[in-house]
Amino acid sequence: MTLRDMVLDGTLPAGERLYEVPLSERLGISRTPLREALSQLEHEGLLERQSAGGYAVRAFTLDDVIDAIELRGVMEGTAARIAAERGTDAATLCRFRQLLAGLDAATSEEGVDFEAYQHLNAQLHALLAALPRSEVMRGEVARASRLPFASASAFLRGQENEPLFRRSLIGAQAQHHAIVDAIEAREGGRAEAVTREHARLARRNLEYMLDQDRGMMSRVPGLSLVIT
Repeated sequence: MTLRDMVLDGTLPAGERLYEVPLSERLGISRTPLREALSQLEHEGLLERQSAGGYAVRAFTLDDVIDAIELRGVMEGTAARIAAERGTDAATLCRFRQLLAGLDAATSEEGVDFEAYQHLNAQLHALLAALPRSEVMRGEVARASRLPFASASAFLRGQENEPLFRRSLIGAQAQHHAIVDAIEAREGGRAEAVTREHARLARRNLEYMLDQDRGMMSRVPGLSLVIT
């Protein structure tokens, strides 16, 4: 398990101070790569540097996360619209179709292969962000995805066992198909609208978990990072 995994799955709860010596022993790594990992997680926004030195696990308000999800939707939607308006080459569309086929198989009537879905979903969203061939836009999508839960691939340990979440993956996959269809048909407005709605699915899932079923706080430990 990596340091990032320990933060996102609640093993290291919000507010916990991180000390190099016990943490390096716990992870089984030397202090040099540990310091690099701590610095990277600070850059991603998961940790915050303390005035007395060292780091602590950062907590987030629900509004923080919702705003980040909305921003990601705006940026990904813009990328989809530009790609549709400019046109996308056949090789890229073929790659999209391959990813969609894999995701279809991972969300079949027999059940959800969560590990496969997570892996392929990350590839599909990375390809979407790269479509405009703009490092500025790709970087802005990445920036909006740094908060926990805001990324298109922000799944937490235990979340895959929740029936509502597993059902939402089926709906998300239908949206994936609609996004790619719109890009291929060069329907910019539709591609943008569906992509933005796709991001809002993550918001609705999070709000449900936090507001409607408080028992999920114990079943999905990473939710402890969000202050409601």
